[in-house]
Amino acid sequence: SLTALLQVVYEQEGVFIHSSCGKNDDQDSLIPGVLRVIEKENEVIVDWKPVDDTLDTSNILCAGKDSSSVVEWTHTPKEKCSRGADRPSSYEAEWDMVTTVSFKKKPHSNGDAATHANGESKWSFLFSLTDLKSIKQNKEGMGWSYLVFCLKDDVKLPALHFHRGNSKLLIKCLEKHVVLNESPQDKRILLVNSQNKSLSQSFENLFDEPSYGLLQKLKKDPYTVTMGRFSKVTNYIFDSFRLSDPSTQRRPPSEMADFLNDAIPGLKINQQEEPGFEVITRIDLGKQPEVTRREPVSAEEWAKNMDSEGRILNVDYIKRLIFKGGLCHTLRKEAWKYLLGYFPWNSTKEERANLQKRKTDEYFRMKLQWKSVSEEQEKRNSRLRDYRSLIEKDVNRTDRTNKFYEGEDNPGLILLHDILMTYCMYDFDLGYVQGMSDLLSPVLYVMENEVDAFWCFVSYMDQMHQNFEEQMQGMKTQLIQLSTLLRLLDSGFCSYLESQDSGYLYFCFRWLLIRFKREFSFQDILRLWEVMWTELPCQNFHLLLCCAILESEKQQIMDKHYGFNEILKHINELSMKIDVEYILCKAEAISMQMMNCKELPQAVSEILGIESSSVTPDSDTGEDESGAVLSCPTSLYQSISPPVIAANGTRDSTQQMSDTQSLTPA
Repeated sequence: SLTALLQVVYEQEGVFIHSSCGKNDDQDSLIPGVLRVIEKENEVIVDWKPVDDTLDTSNILCAGKDSSSVVEWTHTPKEKCSRGADRPSSYEAEWDMVTTVSFKKKPHSNGDAATHANGESKWSFLFSLTDLKSIKQNKEGMGWSYLVFCLKDDVKLPALHFHRGNSKLLIKCLEKHVVLNESPQDKRILLVNSQNKSLSQSFENLFDEPSYGLLQKLKKDPYTVTMGRFSKVTNYIFDSFRLSDPSTQRRPPSEMADFLNDAIPGLKINQQEEPGFEVITRIDLGKQPEVTRREPVSAEEWAKNMDSEGRILNVDYIKRLIFKGGLCHTLRKEAWKYLLGYFPWNSTKEERANLQKRKTDEYFRMKLQWKSVSEEQEKRNSRLRDYRSLIEKDVNRTDRTNKFYEGEDNPGLILLHDILMTYCMYDFDLGYVQGMSDLLSPVLYVMENEVDAFWCFVSYMDQMHQNFEEQMQGMKTQLIQLSTLLRLLDSGFCSYLESQDSGYLYFCFRWLLIRFKREFSFQDILRLWEVMWTELPCQNFHLLLCCAILESEKQQIMDKHYGFNEILKHINELSMKIDVEYILCKAEAISMQMMNCKELPQAVSEILGIESSSVTPDSDTGEDESGAVLSCPTSLYQSISPPVIAANGTRDSTQQMSDTQSLTPA
């Protein structure tokens, strides 16, 4: 069939040709069209067609030759006379308002170019990418973005003006097929290298604008779609594939998986091309040991491990206690400052007081910077204006189930806003990215202090910044590492996920991006984060938490033969239903399994931070040859006999925590 031979890999409406056929000398006629990039067998075609090849003059907009503002757009005289009451009375200065003009669109299926009884318009054009010589771009800041294609026979096609933006998205699409290099003479000109380039499998930006117009909701609000329920995403995909006839059957989930992978660049990760990738063969890890957890660290235990000047006596020991049981809430305000790196572990009480004084001065100097910006100044600073807009939107989405953030004018929400704005002054290059408020809100809740919350958040962002950088290399790396760990743990489950087009584990994206913030209750996330911040029992413990959750759901997913859509829906609906203590036990048990493996693959050893693939625990010291498990005197543990929590989540007040369970893999 035709759709089997053709595939639209890029589609953008609102791409205009500014012709010189305006009725008045000071006007250009703006001819609206659709630009597509189409894969046809081994050929890639760039195709532009007017939205309606009949080109009724009532559908042509005119603009002053020096105008780049939508506000100054006018209709041709015929349009002025015929405009009905349903048309808006004026145009707002927003790109999206281009759509206030009604065009007669002709439906087309994937890959089917619109055909017309009267033949092609004189403005229509298409060319093969093999004939492309160069692309000229507009100078930044000069009106609408436009591109001019020059072919190898030196034919220059009409300039295409992107009234809705997204010209850079087209360039990215083309770069998947050809190599583009800046011209040494003019940086605005991109020269096409004759060398072909295969489809990119890069993970450039998981929040990038999608290549398909069918997922515009993802583009307009990626935060809601990505951070919200995954069912929304699948609904968008289903809606996109439904034809006009409501009785039409949906496409197979496998096709929708491909669509999602293509629409959000980077979901298809080619592990074979990634540095350090190692094929994981089936290895017997043995039975998962049973793991128990203890009660949270009490204020008394904390105080006993501090000297007269306020130094922590045994850092490894206190971290191990926190890893095994977390902290009682009254300790969090103090202990989190150490865990996040705001307070040095070896600092005295006096040194910490001096540090807080310096940091307080530094914080309020930065806060004053944005507080003193006038409205007129902010209008001229687009980045600051955008940061403020994103922050206000995210703060309004803050989870209000916690009393600290109840109400619209709650002081907690105001502080949340101020801290995030100040962070933009601290790291203006990174600025604010949607999702950061999720990381700050629990920290502010615990600290109950603006300055301390800010510096703890800064330390947390030092760990998490790669998740929010434009290229999101950190997210790419984590998904690859998670896939490697899961394949070692259960290759059969991995194979099943791959058979359902879910092998890239993109349903774990939200887990990794904001460290499970939306998966657990507010109180449970406090426990989970403080355990992860100990950096025990190995590197990347959060990836083992992902493995633990997935392994817990494996039986239901496989027994019920869940497909692509059902897997997304099921994983999404786990939110707020996961037992945090059970998952912590299971993740620790998985870490023990892997550390005890004598044939641990090198890739896994590197992910977990184990220097040697042969791990032989020493029950006397808690150390192993690789140094993967921190040493801690057993006598300290022998003095503690708390009630513990087993892997099934039940509490046993009679069971004692053995030295081996506390210190080393069993």
